[in-house]
Formats: sequence, structure tokens, C-alpha cells
Amino acid sequence: MYAIGVDIGGTNTKFGIVDREGKILEQGRLLTNAQETVQGFISDLHEHLSPMIEKAGGSKQFAGIGIGAPNGNYYTGNIEHAANLKWKGIVPLASMLQEKFSMRVKLTNDANAAAAGEQQYGCAKGMKDFITITLGTGVGSGIFINGKIVLGHDGFAGELGHTIIRPGGRLHKGTGIRGPLEAYASATGVRETALEMMEQNPSIPSTLRTIKPEELTSEKVYECAIAGDKIALDIFQFTGQILGEALANFVMFSSPEAIVLFGGLTKAGDLILNPTREAMEANLVQVFKNKVKLVFSNLKEADAAILGASALVWEED
Repeated sequence: MYAIGVDIGGTNTKFGIVDREGKILEQGRLLTNAQETVQGFISDLHEHLSPMIEKAGGSKQFAGIGIGAPNGNYYTGNIEHAANLKWKGIVPLASMLQEKFSMRVKLTNDANAAAAGEQQYGCAKGMKDFITITLGTGVGSGIFINGKIVLGHDGFAGELGHTIIRPGGRLHKGTGIRGPLEAYASATGVRETALEMMEQNPSIPSTLRTIKPEELTSEKVYECAIAGDKIALDIFQFTGQILGEALANFVMFSSPEAIVLFGGLTKAGDLILNPTREAMEANLVQVFKNKVKLVFSNLKEADAAILGASALVWEED
């Protein structure tokens, strides 16, 4: 049996045919907002996927379609008020796809899909209690407790990136909230920290000062840190400190076996991992200390979104 994984992003939608072991047999992509309507998007997706489905032996060979999408609600199968998609309001995407493809469809948000992928194919395989944290443009999260993804009463639980870690702190421009984790521990947050640290420490020389503010990225901060730049190294120390404090809170809330870090910021390796682990352990009460594995995802980043979405299909109802 095979599963179809579909990852709907603000710009691109990736899709692929996946077997039970997590091997992607075929994959492709299309522009999410190329069509004005969701019906147009579904037609595009059907056109791309149909030859792949036939090549794999037809729809009878498939357990279903799994979808990771912004503001995807697992309970209803709806995308609800997604800011970066053309389709406004509440879109019953799962039922529309079910009708078009004559297959069962499971939908959730992209961060929950990532967690499902880790449990099915990645380093959380076989674990019942773990948390995935995605450190990208934002901070996403998926929480497994007792083998089940935490969804809450309305399907939107587990937004750890929006938890307040610095009350009254940095403004999150997207939500208007001050001091959430996402404002600090995302690629966007690293850039903000770089601009703040350069302004606060005018006498410390830094290669970062030679980069135009509009061209400053977390990757450039990483490159400078690797070259030994003091401010760049301090930025990762500060980011890890805040992330570690937040993770300590999450550990004391759910006592996971592991926290799996994923996303662009993890490319910084030990520069982010070491201060994060140190701050996490320093802020745990004794009963939780040295019990939780803090690891990077071992899923290939290019494939992870498709794998995560496909993993939803293998879950028991």
C-alpha cells in the first residue's frame, strides 16, 4: 500500500507517493496560488497526481491522502482563515479532495504533520511522548502524548511558538503579541537579534556591520559565527538561551522522551544546540533533569513535508 503526501505552502505545494517505510517513489510541485479558486487548485493537483497514481497501480493501491496545510484542522478537514493563501475563510479541503480523488483524506497543520512524520519515519519512531519544534521563518510545533497528537477541543492546540517567553518583550509583527518564542527563536528572530545587538554594542567590530540590513539573514549570521565573529556567536548564545528556557517549560508540561528540532535554523548545529541544551537543563526541576533527549531531525529536509503529510494516512482512526 502507498500513501499520498501533500504539503501546502504559501508559495509552493509539494506532493509525492510514499510507501510504508518512508520511501518517496515519485514527487512533484505546483504553485499554490496559481489558480484564483480552491477548485482550480484541486484540478491542478489532480492533473499532476493522476499519472503517478496510475503508475503505482491505481487508487486501490492507496491508503489515502495526507495533507499538511497552514491552519489545517484535523477534526473538520478544513483550512480555517489561512493568512498566506488566496482561499479566504473556511475551506473544506479534505472533503473536496475526497470527492475528487475517491480516497480517504486526512488534513492537519504543517507542524503536526511534521511530528507525525518523525513518529512514522524519523528519529521519534516508536516513541509515544515527544515534541517536534520547527525552527524556520516561524516556530512550529507538534506534541505527541500517549501516542496521540495533541489537538485540543478545536483542533488548534500545540502552538508553542506563540507561548510568551519574554513578557512585554519583542513585538511579533504578525500577531501583535509581545515576547513570544517565535519572535526570538526563528530565522526572523535571529535577524532581529542581530540588528539589536549591533545597535547595543557599537564599539564591538563585526563583519555583520558590512551587510545591508535588508540582506541580513540567519544564514549570514551563521557564516559570521563560524568565522569567529563575536556578535554572531553571541546571537546564537542568546537564541539558544531563550529556546532552552522555553523547552524547559514544555518538558515540565508534558515530560516527553525527546524533543526533535527541525528546520533551517538547525543548520547552525552545535552553535544552537549546545546553548539550548544548557539553558533547558538549567531551568528544569531535579525530577526532569537529564531525562529528555534533545536531537536534530534525521529526515531529509527536502522530503520531510511530504513524508509528514503522508504519515497521517497510516494513523489508526
